[in-house]
Amino acid sequence: MIDLPLLIVAAMALTFLLAGFVKGMIGLGLPTVAMGLLGLVMPPAEAAVILIVPSLVTNLWQLAFGPGLGATIERFWPMMLGITLGTWAGAGLLAGASSGQAAAALGGALALYAVAGLVKLPLRVPPPAESWLSPLVGVATGVVTAATGVFVIPAVPYLQALELERDRLIQALGLSFTVSTLALAAGLAQHGLFDGTLAWGSLASLLPALAGMALGQSLRRRVRAEVFRRCFFLGLLALGLFLMLEHLG
Repeated sequence: MIDLPLLIVAAMALTFLLAGFVKGMIGLGLPTVAMGLLGLVMPPAEAAVILIVPSLVTNLWQLAFGPGLGATIERFWPMMLGITLGTWAGAGLLAGASSGQAAAALGGALALYAVAGLVKLPLRVPPPAESWLSPLVGVATGVVTAATGVFVIPAVPYLQALELERDRLIQALGLSFTVSTLALAAGLAQHGLFDGTLAWGSLASLLPALAGMALGQSLRRRVRAEVFRRCFFLGLLALGLFLMLEHLG
């Protein structure tokens, strides 16, 4: 059993309040922010366990609202299968790496995601390429998920490059994040990383995550989304670089 001191509990509550707020504002970012900030105070493998419940519930919430869930599943099931297989194949990466290596890998994933968000390259996937590219992107996302606990690369840029209608994009992101969360949970359980204290910490983190998400959604219309988005990615870049330098130095 791993003890969670009061300072760690407070850090978890503030982390998921902020992570939920970001997700409420822009529709994604909860696992990315949570893993990045928790990675400052605990090993990434433990942070990934705590992430499971808030990530799963908020993504199911996001998944439930949107046009024709069945059609979204039918279109993207090859990608979801790839995510599952990729996470399963790389399940030992997060568990087997030293905490320093895992934190450095996490920092690299955060920095890469931030750069992609700031540059906003005009990516576009031709419709004929989707049939073979989706499963490959899924496998790559699964491996990155297994290694870092972050499941946005390359899934998010790929889905954005498909030029989906906004509600469909948000729903597809919710589906991808939900499958990634379940696959990550299975991989962590497979390697015996679920500890009772961490499991309770994950459940307790749900409340601040939901509160932050509700706050973010309520403020979405009052703040220029582009300004918030840029600040978010700049902060993420700084956090990612700090984790890399801290654990590779």
